[in-house]
Amino acid sequence: MTTLTEILSKRRPAAIIAATGLATLVLFLVRPSVAYAAGVEEETAFVFNTFSFLIWGALVMWMCAGFTMLESGSVRTKNAAMICLKNIGLYSIAGLAYFFIGYNLMYGDIIGGFIGTPGFMYLPSSAEVALLDAGDAEAAAAAAKVLEEGSYSVMSDWFFQMVFVATAASIVSGALAERVKMWSFFLFTLILTGIIYPVVGAWTWGGGWLAEMGFVDFAGSTIVHSTGGWAALAGMIVVGPRLGKFRKDGSVRATPPSNILVVTLGVFILWFGWFGFNGGSQLALGSAADAVSMSIVLVNTNLAAAAGVITALAVSRPILGRTDLFAGLNGAIAGLVSITAAPDFTDHYWAVIIGAIGAVICTAGLKLLERVKLDDVVGAVPAHLFAGVWGTLAASIGVAGGAQFHVQLIGILAIGVFVFAVSFALWKLIDMTISARVTHQVERLGQDAGELGMESYPEFVLMPDLDEEEE
Repeated sequence: MTTLTEILSKRRPAAIIAATGLATLVLFLVRPSVAYAAGVEEETAFVFNTFSFLIWGALVMWMCAGFTMLESGSVRTKNAAMICLKNIGLYSIAGLAYFFIGYNLMYGDIIGGFIGTPGFMYLPSSAEVALLDAGDAEAAAAAAKVLEEGSYSVMSDWFFQMVFVATAASIVSGALAERVKMWSFFLFTLILTGIIYPVVGAWTWGGGWLAEMGFVDFAGSTIVHSTGGWAALAGMIVVGPRLGKFRKDGSVRATPPSNILVVTLGVFILWFGWFGFNGGSQLALGSAADAVSMSIVLVNTNLAAAAGVITALAVSRPILGRTDLFAGLNGAIAGLVSITAAPDFTDHYWAVIIGAIGAVICTAGLKLLERVKLDDVVGAVPAHLFAGVWGTLAASIGVAGGAQFHVQLIGILAIGVFVFAVSFALWKLIDMTISARVTHQVERLGQDAGELGMESYPEFVLMPDLDEEEE
């Protein structure tokens, strides 16, 4: 059989022309096909990555409903309407503050490793705007330009990051429930979401000095949850406990949840939303590896929460003196917070261990706060701050998080000192000017009637608690 080489070696002009023409035709057909396939693959990854940000972000936003249910069921019925208003208000404030100034401070060009370049608003890229305005003839070129700039839509990233900052603000709301003024709380929320949280984010996720040291926090055990916890702790100290919570004889007045059904529903919603919180923090869904990693993250998230519930129930009797459902519910949240720093490892048993230890820390923290006379209505500080610190350290203990213990500790201390100091100063300033706390009369009557002029449960006749005592 005559080969192509033999044909060419005989220098047959017709054969040479035919062979050359065939090769040219093959290259003409194959090369554009390869380029087209690569372009389709790149655009498909762009679509999946963007969709991932949007759908997971919507799921994290739904956590606001979980916080609302958890808090409104934990407070007395005379304050439930105020909780609802504060939670929808804080989400709205967070969205506006992060849009106008927060995102740029967190992800702009980081100045000196500490803060992003200030800018007003955050908008789609010029290439994305051009793509939307392009006609049929220019669409392909415009799409190619968008794909050159990144692997996801610019505003999808903003949306996903924004719902995280709202979560941090929700932590403060629960801890200070039943006695903090609405507008004072909203003012603090504005500074927290527009400046304090973005600065912490710039140090870490924004590529600042802690990121350069190798600080690891996959989805925000410290960046989100401990930040909210430190801000809440500062507020608790400045605002003080509820009237009658700690009696003059040193005893603690029990204030059980007014609606444990609603509290339980809230925890389930938070658990559900946490799959978006941690799963979406994979930050990509454009490859098989991303899908596998995201699956592992969701499994570890679920295992840690489940271990937190069972462990908290088991230790609540020796620590609190009773098998406590509220402790078990907080155990779920503590397990979720604990695993959030490093949920992407493949040895799943570590998720159980981390979640269980987080639940023990949280349950013991509930008792500790009572001992030091700090009033945390929903147990936000033990569940988010204490468990967040543990989870951040756990990223360097026996798991494949790739973290260094000393770097994690530096990050915890630096963020803690910054957030607590600034929050404490801000709460003090608010208290000295417009007052952070409602009057005793409003607190006894309830914020629903005292500040909003309404009742959450109008069929009930609410009376002030007669046994409340001022310290």
